[in-house]
Amino acid sequence: MKIAVDAMGGDYAPLEVIKGAVAAARAGEAEIILVGDPAEIEQVGREAGLPCPGIEVVPASQKVEMGEHPAAALRQKKDSSLAVGARLVKEGRAGALVSAGNTGATMAFSLFTLGRLPGIERPAIAAPLPTVRGFAVLIDAGANAEVKPRYLLQFAQMGSIYVEATFGRARPRVGLLNVGAEEEKGTPELQEAYRLLAASGLNFVGNVEGRDVPLGAADVIVCDGFTGNVLLKFAEGLAEGLFTLLKGELVASVGGRLGAYLAGPAFRRLRKKMDYAEYGGAPLLGLKGLTIISHGSSDARAIRNAIRVARESLKQDVIGKIAQVAAQAQDVQGSEE
Repeated sequence: MKIAVDAMGGDYAPLEVIKGAVAAARAGEAEIILVGDPAEIEQVGREAGLPCPGIEVVPASQKVEMGEHPAAALRQKKDSSLAVGARLVKEGRAGALVSAGNTGATMAFSLFTLGRLPGIERPAIAAPLPTVRGFAVLIDAGANAEVKPRYLLQFAQMGSIYVEATFGRARPRVGLLNVGAEEEKGTPELQEAYRLLAASGLNFVGNVEGRDVPLGAADVIVCDGFTGNVLLKFAEGLAEGLFTLLKGELVASVGGRLGAYLAGPAFRRLRKKMDYAEYGGAPLLGLKGLTIISHGSSDARAIRNAIRVARESLKQDVIGKIAQVAAQAQDVQGSEE
C-alpha cells in the first residue's frame, strides 16, 4: 500500500520532506505519493534525488501554512496538500497520510475527511516518549484539550492496541497520569476514569505521577491532550537543556574535555535515543484511516522514520484492531442499556 506524504508541510518543506521520501523509496521501505505543487516539487526535487522509482507526485494547488487556523484552512483550502492527501487515504489510493505540517489542520482535515471509527468519540495522538526502559506511548499528546472519563478509557484501549500490535509488547502496562498514586487523587473526572480503567480488563497499573513517566512506570500513559502536549514539549526541552548544560560543563576544563572524548560514543547513543527524529511521528488513532503527525521541525531522517511508523501500523492493521475493540465495546454498552 502506498503512503501519501504532504510535501508542503513542515518547517523544512519541501526539500527535507522529499529527501526523506526518496530515502524510504530507495531502500524499498514504501511506495510514496508526494502531494503538493508539482512545479516546486520538481524544482526542489532535483537536489533531493527526484525522479526516483517508487515515488509519484499528485498535484495540490494550495498549502496550509504552519500558523494558519485549522477551521479557516478546512473551509478555504480544499485543494491543499493536506486535503488531497487525506482524500487519497479515504479513496483507498494511499494507506496512510504523513505530514509534518500544521498539526491542528492535519487533525482537522483527517477527521473531516476520514471520520471517526464507530465507538470512538474522540481521536487521540499517540506519541512516543523515551524512558529508561525504552519508551512509552503518551496518549493523548494534543488532540483533545478537554476530555470525559470515557474518552480516557478509549484512549487507553487504543494506546494499548497500538503498543501491542506495533511493538510486540504483550498486555502493555497502562497508567493514568495524575498528581498522586492513590485512587482518590485528582479531579472527579480522573477519579471516574480510574474506576473505568480498573474495570476495563486492560493491564492497568494505576495512577502514574509525572516523575514516574521517564522511569518507565507504564508502557501507555493516558491523559488529556492539553496535559499530554505540555509533558511532551517539556520532555523535549529538558533533554535539549540537559545536553547543553552537560556539554558546557565537560568543555570547561582539560579533564572534562578528556572525559567527554572518552564518553563520546555513549553520549551520542543517548542523544540519539532522546531525539524525536528517531521516532518519526505519532499516529492519530481513532479514525477510519491512518494519519501520522510528525514534528514541525522534521528533517529527512524524521520523515523517513515517520514513513516507517506508517508502514508498520498498516502492516499490523492497527486501525482494524481498534475498530474491532471499539465495536465490541459498543455491543457491550448496548446490551447493558
